[in-house]
Amino acid sequence: MSYFQDAKAHFIASHQNPINQALHHLTNVLAIAAVVFLFFDWRVTLICLVLTQVFALGGHAVFEKNEPAFVRYPGITILVAMSWSFENWFGLKSLLHYFSRSAEAEKLN
Repeated sequence: MSYFQDAKAHFIASHQNPINQALHHLTNVLAIAAVVFLFFDWRVTLICLVLTQVFALGGHAVFEKNEPAFVRYPGITILVAMSWSFENWFGLKSLLHYFSRSAEAEKLN
């Protein structure tokens, strides 16, 4: 297994709570927004970056009750997190799955 694959496996194992997952998808959207806003207003970039840390660390402290993945894999965690969010369509994939299961359950009733 490569270092990236090890880090990704650890990241996924560290993010099992659905609320924490949603917060991390939001964090990744804010990180992308921070890069975009860097060209327009550095203050918005700074706010986005602060919020990424509040949501990510808060998700671990409140919902997951574990340490963030960057503690174990500090150099690559942002790439792993972005890869994970893109693969999961920034959380939309799980919402689609949830609502399709709900629709199927209603059809059976």
